[in-house]
Amino acid sequence: MSDTIFSRILSGEIPSTCVYSDDEFYAFRDINPAAPTHVLLIPRKPIPKITDITEADAALIGRMFLVANKIATKEGIAEKGFRYVINCGEWGGQTVFHLHLHIIGGRPMSWPPG
Repeated sequence: MSDTIFSRILSGEIPSTCVYSDDEFYAFRDINPAAPTHVLLIPRKPIPKITDITEADAALIGRMFLVANKIATKEGIAEKGFRYVINCGEWGGQTVFHLHLHIIGGRPMSWPPG
């Protein structure tokens, strides 16, 4: 596994507040939330960027969104609405090179995000 803050969270080296966990995914609360609900969902498989997914990852990525939908419902943000964000690369704002999906809600979302 690549050495990122997320790999260290997955290994238990860095504590996190778990929201969801199974054999393929782990979700935890963002330590610098952009909204009242801000959860990060990561695959246990280390994929650096969304552009690094392959045909072999298609089912995994599909399941990732199904898990994200479950989390949004569990967190109580599904009915009113929320935002999914995946940053890609330095210019896209990605700071941790382990694919992660931000689940953000609990307040009206504006554009651009702020």
